[in-house]
Amino acid sequence: MADNTHRMNRFDLMQRMVARLRQEEAVIGGIGHTNFDLWSAGHRPQNFYMLGSMGLAVPIALGVALAQPQRRVFALEGDGSILMQLGCLATVATLRPKNLTILVMDNGSYQITGGQPTPAAGSADYVAIARGCGLANSVWAKDETDFERLVEASLAGEGPNLIGLKLDDAKPPTQTERDPAQIRDRFMRGMGAKTSKLPG
Repeated sequence: MADNTHRMNRFDLMQRMVARLRQEEAVIGGIGHTNFDLWSAGHRPQNFYMLGSMGLAVPIALGVALAQPQRRVFALEGDGSILMQLGCLATVATLRPKNLTILVMDNGSYQITGGQPTPAAGSADYVAIARGCGLANSVWAKDETDFERLVEASLAGEGPNLIGLKLDDAKPPTQTERDPAQIRDRFMRGMGAKTSKLPG
């Protein structure tokens, strides 16, 4: 289990991560507060904001990483959502995309649906599970400084990587605009997969 008791703030961590993105890196924000804070921390056309598709941040990010191996890709997933697709960790370990980093946002609860406890509130250790699936570069960030170091290392080195983050229960400052077609098209343009003269 994580050896730190320091609980970090998700929005603060998102601000720290976005500030380090300089090469049009792709960021896939899982459902709920994870992508709300990504939206608030720094909206970019390379951000994909998931709506209502629980557990699919890592599979989508894996697809982007395989399709564009020269682009760094981050998957942001909550502890409840990652539980829906634990098998994807073994798939990532098997395919070994060097450009993929997974961030598991662990606050021990299904926060957006009422705060019901997740298995991470008990004995489930997602970093240990990831290592067991074959993701050797899986660690808990001890604090904000350690998180920044791990993000920089993932941008400079080879993956796949998984960073576990123990979080407080703070709510995001805003919510993502819910326009699926616009989110999709804007992200496709951000990935260079679609061109359009339309705004947004």
